[in-house]
Parts: sequence; structure tokens; C-alpha cells
Amino acid sequence: MGANVSVRENIDLLLEAYDYELPPERIAQNPVEPRDSARLLVANSPASHNHRIFRELPDLLAPGDLLVLNDTRTIPARLYGNKPSGAAVEVLLLNERSPDTWLALVKPGKRLQPGAQIVFSAESDSPGADSVATLTATVLAREDATGGRILQFDVPPGTALVQLLDRFGCVPLPPYITDSKAPPERYQTVYAEHPGSAAAPTAGLHFTDELLGRLDARGIDRAFVTLHVGVGTFRPVKAAEITHHQMHGEWVEVGKETVEKIRQTQARGRRVIAVGTTVVRSLESAARGGTLQPFCGQTDLFIYPGYQWQVVDGLITNFHLPRSSLLMLVSAMVGRERLLELYREAIELEYRFFSFGDAMLLGNFAQRSPAI
Repeated sequence: MGANVSVRENIDLLLEAYDYELPPERIAQNPVEPRDSARLLVANSPASHNHRIFRELPDLLAPGDLLVLNDTRTIPARLYGNKPSGAAVEVLLLNERSPDTWLALVKPGKRLQPGAQIVFSAESDSPGADSVATLTATVLAREDATGGRILQFDVPPGTALVQLLDRFGCVPLPPYITDSKAPPERYQTVYAEHPGSAAAPTAGLHFTDELLGRLDARGIDRAFVTLHVGVGTFRPVKAAEITHHQMHGEWVEVGKETVEKIRQTQARGRRVIAVGTTVVRSLESAARGGTLQPFCGQTDLFIYPGYQWQVVDGLITNFHLPRSSLLMLVSAMVGRERLLELYREAIELEYRFFSFGDAMLLGNFAQRSPAI
């Protein structure tokens, strides 16, 4: 009982404290062009902030700082198929459990019990073949933790499902993007390399090749991690006391080269700046043992106010949904009340929100460099 009382006395641990009102017109339906012309709200101390443009990022960082980016590549993870009865089925692939066996969210789920089959169709690209090609998946099991299904796909020998997704699937834009004219590549970072994400790491969408070149010229280093975005990132928090929320695992890899770059950056007294919440979770997961080490595996790390930071000094991030685990993570860096104040001002100034929206550069950098 005492533990519950202490939680109730700390408003930062209550789900209701992460609510805010967002006018629907502030939800960006299309990205700005060019990518780096998005607005950037810079909050570099507990008391000050200013408004910039993302292309100005090299001027806001100092030589020797390290940007860490997520090089995952979004796959065409949404598929539309039918049961043998003809009933429509929508599938969102989350992560591969074994060769061609995937955890997926399915609609409608209640009628897709183990043994059920789903057939997907696509125009054939083989001369002389039937005009329509098909792909079949069988439901193996239901996963209680996510409410998803384990699907086994029947693919031709020597072929992996990911090789077929360009034909059978489409890029899964978030549900709040309902009227987008953006081509699929605009929901992909320019440095995306490793396929596997069900959603883009959207903070990275603002970078262009030209901007990366100017960061290089400024002496700002960069390194990469890979976190394949899945249900853990975008599943809503429902527990009234957020300490009861359980993050679902997502696959992450933090390599030896990235760890070495971070150690060198810290040894020089410079800053490690994560590009996106997925990078934050990757780096902090790699340091959960108390020391940053190369890491490859599943992470279920949930960061909220009170978290003791191990690696990350600053964060580039977009604006996040109310009551989301991502909003809680960012609150852990700058404080919940401070963050909601910044959100209110951003709304008043007509910033664009969510995946195709504007960005923030956050952190208290006084401990390292006064350059920001």
C-alpha cells in the first residue's frame, strides 16, 4: 500500500499527467521539402529555448560532438489479404521470429485462430506467368503479450519473405497520417541500411546528404545503431500508474565501433546526442550493466522521469503523441512540466507534430560544452 501511495504522490508517474490537447490540424500529413527545412525547437537549459531550422544543426553543435543515428530500414510491412472464405484481413509485420515466421498484428484478430490461412495477391512480374501471384501465411499461435499472431509464410525455396514484400506489401504509415501524398521513400531516412522496421525512426527523416556533409565539415562525428521499430515503440501506455507498463521487446544492435566512438567522445569531454528515441533506448540498453558494452538482442527498456542516464547527453526528436512511452522518455531528459510547456508553445506557434512533423533538440549541455 505504501508503494501505491508514493506513486500517487508523484504526478510524473501517472498516465494522466502526460495528456495534452492537440488541434487536429497540427498533425503533419506530409513532410516539408527539403527534409532539413523542418522547424527545430532548441531547449538547451532548464530556463531557455529558441526556434531554429533543422538545416542550422551544424551551427548548434560543437566539433567533437557525436551524433548517433538508427540505420534501420522500414520494410513494406503492411499486407492486405483474404481468408479462404473471402473475408478481408490486414496484417502488420512486427519482427521475424525465425526464417519466414513473423510476429504480426492482424485485423480482425478474433477470427484468426491457429491453423487459419491468409492469402495475399499481387500482380505477377514474370513474363508468361499468371497475371496474379499469391503468397500464403498460416497462423501458428497467438501471442498474449502483444495480442498479435505468429504467422508462417510459405515462400518459394531460396527466397525470404523480405524479398517479396515490395510486391505484396506497402509502407505502413501511422494511423494518424490519413491524407499523405508523400512517396514511400520519404518515410525512410537517407542513411537507412538494415531492413526490419515496421515504422521509421522519424527524428532521422530531417537529415539530407548535404546536411550530413556539413556536419562532417564542422567536425561533428557520427555513429550508428540498429533498432528495428516494432510494437514496443508505438504500443500505447494503458496503465494508470506508468510503472506498471511493460514494454515489448525490440531487436537492437550496438556495435563495437559505436561503443568505441562514444568512449572517445566522452573522454574528450564532448557530448553524445541521440537522433531519436530508438537510439536512446539502444544506447541506454547497452549500458544497463553499468558500463557501455557492445550489445545485440532484445530490449524492453522503459525510460520515464527518475531514470538515471548512462550514455546520452542530448536528444533530437519529433513531437510525440499524448500518453505515449516516447513522451515519457523525453520527459525523463528535460522534465515533464518543462516538456509540456514547450509543447504548448509549439502548438501556439503552429509547429507540425508527429512522424512528418518538426523536431526538437533537447538536453542540459552545461556539463560538457557551452556551444549550444
